[in-house]
Order: sequence, then structure tokens, then C-alpha cells
Amino acid sequence: MLDKVVIANRGEIALRIQRACREMGIKTVAVHSTADNNLKHVLLADETVCIGPPPSTESYLDMPSIIAAAEVTDAVGIHPGYGFLSENADFAERVETSGFVFIGPPASAIRLMGDKVSAIRAMKSAGVPCVPGSDGPLEDDPDENIRIARDIGYPIIIKASGGGGGRGMRVVHAEASLIAAITVTKAEARAAFNNDVVYMEKFLETPRHVEFQLLADSHGNAVHLGERDCSMQRRHQKVIEEAPAPGLSEEQRNHIGERCVRACQEMGYRSAGTFEFLYEKGEFYFIEMNTRLQVEHPVTEMITGIDIVREQLRIAAGEKLSITQDDVRIQGHAIECRLNAEDPKNFMPSPGLITLWHAPGGPGVRVDSHVYSGYKVPPYYDSMIGKLITHGSDRNAAIARMKIALDEIVIDGIKTNVPLHQEIFQHAAFQQGGTDIHYLEKRLGLV
Repeated sequence: MLDKVVIANRGEIALRIQRACREMGIKTVAVHSTADNNLKHVLLADETVCIGPPPSTESYLDMPSIIAAAEVTDAVGIHPGYGFLSENADFAERVETSGFVFIGPPASAIRLMGDKVSAIRAMKSAGVPCVPGSDGPLEDDPDENIRIARDIGYPIIIKASGGGGGRGMRVVHAEASLIAAITVTKAEARAAFNNDVVYMEKFLETPRHVEFQLLADSHGNAVHLGERDCSMQRRHQKVIEEAPAPGLSEEQRNHIGERCVRACQEMGYRSAGTFEFLYEKGEFYFIEMNTRLQVEHPVTEMITGIDIVREQLRIAAGEKLSITQDDVRIQGHAIECRLNAEDPKNFMPSPGLITLWHAPGGPGVRVDSHVYSGYKVPPYYDSMIGKLITHGSDRNAAIARMKIALDEIVIDGIKTNVPLHQEIFQHAAFQQGGTDIHYLEKRLGLV
């Protein structure tokens, strides 16, 4: 087993990784910026290394500084968490070539899945259903691009191959706008991702966002842990996630899950990974794979009893998965609310001093957060300050517990999105389940 790990991240996910390491007897090294001296995991780490000033480009995105921290502390592995360098193939490669274990997938898999065109080809090869599209990059041939769009049928969407997080996309509803949309998207992609390759897909108008959690080791074993519904979104950013997805059958779960398992095995994937799909009218359409730990992994842990971070660490140490597919059992329902330091009305960030923090409790309640009374939320990073997760015997029980937990939680001194969550849980559409990805924005009057 790895005996010392550098946690190359901050906030709640750094604390989550540290807890798994401590439970397994692994020492931890917390790398941090000068703004994060008082982070919870930094205060609890076996060793700490300050790697730079507050801007993430000079600290959490500084590859040489993170690798140097591993060198000076005699660490064995580096866990990137999510965000920052977690899906950077160059970082994964540099970690490995420097003699350390990258606690994540191989750089080759990150590159393959990081390019949307190559990812779609890999998925089709494994039998994973994909959105009807151009089956490759669009060339500079207007007549051919018009033909492809006609074959797919409008509306269509132009996507940047190197895009992500809702960036590098443009919806086209009529042929008259097609060529201009391709030209503009290519220019934006070149500026944002240094990659102007774009492709075309059918635009699904009322889909849900359903994703499958996978685990794979270096011995050819892979399992899926079921699916999550992440359709409650604002500007392509998830707000609430739940597992399992409302209305999906066990047959649907196994059908898609088995194909995701096959895809992992065919590409030689290892570690945790998530296959993201659009789901509409009973059909799944692959959109991308996240080659890292997901923010919403706790809901899967709650319904399966499987510690995903622990499995990541075991896989990185060269061990086999501790479970087989037959061991995976879905029990009850879990829901996660992302807690953000932001104004619940206009969504402006709200950094500052948390004067009072009180976490809710009770059966089936989990709080993943690094904040505490007296903690000052810095203005330099993502506004998420924690996650509130509830589990119940069924969806109604999980919702009831979440309503109570949202009433109990106390976060004074800054604004948070807790009132937004409380409002959403009163919506009849949410209570019924199965809302599409546009529901929340329409409800908030943002579209």
C-alpha cells in the first residue's frame, strides 16, 4: 500500500481524500497556497508544503511545485482530487515519469477521453450508445457540412472537441445559421482550448443528465456502481444530484453499465471514472467521460456502501478491486445538495468570514465540508464550501431527510445557496422526479 500521499487539491475534496488515507494508515502531505493555511485538511495533515500565492495558476496548477513537494516529503503518490490538474494528461505523465504514483487513470486514457471526437469513437467501438452526429471532425467543406446536418436533422449542436463544462457549444435551429455557427465555434475553440476541431451532433431538446460510476483496476477488472441523475443544473453546473436515477429500470441500468465496463476494459482504464449520458425518451446517448473522481460521488457511496476513494487508493497501489459486479447492491436512495458561498438570488460569490457553522445530523445524513466557525472563505477559488447528502429507504425518505437537514444547517456571516435548495425541494416537479436539464433555469427565469 502507498505509505504517504500528496493531496494536490483543497477544500472539501482534500479533506475527503485525507480521511480515506488516515483510515487506511496512509500518511498525508497537504500542499496549499498562502491563502489556505487554515484549511481543515492542512491543519490535520502529517506534513504540509506551501506551494505558492493564492492564484491557482501559481499554486494548485503549478506542476513543478507539486511534484517538488512530493520529492521533499518522500511521498509515494499524488492524488489530484477533482478540478485543477485532475484531468491533465501532461500532469499525470509528469507525475509518473518523476517516479511517483498518479492516483488516477493512465495519461493515455485521459488524453483519449479528453478529446470528444476520439472519445466518441472509443465508445462506439465498445457498443456504448452515442448521439447521432458527424462521426468525426467537421472539415472546411460547407456543402458537406450542410449535408451532414440535413441527415442528422435540426436542431443540431456544434461542439468543440477540446471543450467541456458547457463551453465551446452552439445550437443551430436552421440551415441558414449553420456555416456561421461552425466558423464562430471553431474560432472560440481555438482561443479557449488551443484546438479548433469541432464536430456536430443532434441537439436533444429535453434530455436528462444521467451518469454511470465505474471502477477499474490494472488487472482487467471493472465494475459499474449504478447511475446518478444530475439534471438539476444551472448554466451546465450541477446543483443537486441523486442516485439512483428516478424511473430507470434495473434492466436499463445493467444494459448501459455493462457497456461502460466493456469500454473501460478495452481502453485499459484504471481508477474511478464516470460516463456521462443524455437520456431522452428511454434512450441513452454518451456525451463524455470524466476521468477523475466526481463531486457527486457520495450519493453512489451511500446507496452501494462502497468507498470510492478507498478503491482509488487500492487500485493505485496495484491491488485488485475489492468487489465484483455481483457484490454491487443498490440500497435505497441518496440526494446531494452542493453548498455554495453565493447569493441565492443572483449567484454572485460571497466570500468572507463564517461566524457560525452548525452541521445537521440524524440518521442518513452526511456532510462533506471543510468549513468551520471562524473559517474565512477566500475569494480566489470555486464557491463550493461543502456538500449535504441524505440517504433513505426510498426517494421520498431521502427528500424528507434533506428538507430537515436544510432547515437545521447554520452558516452565518456569508450568503449561501441554502435558500435555493429549500425552494427547489418544495417544487412539485422535483418531488415527482425526472426533470430535464433545462428545468431549473426555466424555473429561475434564466432562459
